[in-house]
Amino acid sequence: MELRTTFNIEPSEHKVSYNDAVIFIGSCFVTYIGQRLGSAHVPVMINPFGTVFNPVSVCNSINRIITGKSYVMAEINNYNGLWLSFDHCTDFSSESAEQTLTSINSRLKEASAFISEAHFLFVTFGTARIYRLNETGRIVSNCHKLPASYFKRELLTVDEIVRIWNLLLERLKSSFPDLKVVFTISPVRHWKDGAHGNQVSKSVLFLAVEELLKHPSKPSYFPAYELLMDDLRDYRFYDDDMLHPSQKAVDYIWEEFSKCYFDSNTREIMQEVNRISKAMSHRIKNIAPNEIKKFAEASLARIVSVSKKVPSIDLQKERNYFLGLINQLT
Repeated sequence: MELRTTFNIEPSEHKVSYNDAVIFIGSCFVTYIGQRLGSAHVPVMINPFGTVFNPVSVCNSINRIITGKSYVMAEINNYNGLWLSFDHCTDFSSESAEQTLTSINSRLKEASAFISEAHFLFVTFGTARIYRLNETGRIVSNCHKLPASYFKRELLTVDEIVRIWNLLLERLKSSFPDLKVVFTISPVRHWKDGAHGNQVSKSVLFLAVEELLKHPSKPSYFPAYELLMDDLRDYRFYDDDMLHPSQKAVDYIWEEFSKCYFDSNTREIMQEVNRISKAMSHRIKNIAPNEIKKFAEASLARIVSVSKKVPSIDLQKERNYFLGLINQLT
């Protein structure tokens, strides 16, 4: 008896390998997947401006990365002694305007260089609702907990999203013809909108993405939302807040993502890298010195094997750790 509504995901024609830089931009859901790639030492960049939830802010972030134009004093604001950017998360804020700009522009420079080498851009939309700064009419990425009276809250239309994103897809195709764009909708519910409001917002996003998939650059779609809502569909797979996916759910979505975007060779290398990483966290107390040496040498042998298969992979930190274990015994 089948007790779940499962569905098949067509494997992607274009695969992610260790030779492909991957950039993730969007809602907090991109962090779940992006960090898994980072842990496996795939070259990855995740949200260089911080978490971004709505399609306009994601679009603005990518456009700024493409231009690489540095931020200036006129683009940051001071509130209660803290300098902040409405394009960035609070991690970039500080009591020093110079420090804030330095942090922002340093990350922007990294992102501009990274996207020029990237082969995949994964975009996750979280909500179609935006906050517009009353003073300037500008749509912000982060309200930084400023009073609600500073902003006007709106719901984007499908046409608004499609218009700006068609322009961005054209720009990406022109600037980076080999870049593959993949859309996803975050399964995390925005409960402040209420049950109905969240569904309305997600519906706008789905309709917009459906139109964007018709673009000549041939972007694609990964059904992260459907995996949680239609396949798992059980509160066992939610975190304590009942909104975010649990670790088990993230593991499941990651597995489906892996089958879609990695070939067998890449998955095998990832498993080896993960074995090396786990070995670093292995407790070695109360273990005989000869066993520690064997353990370290076996791990170093795995590092050599992986490095031969993927010369570009950086496992120097891991190599130094296991060499250090051996040196401690002499």
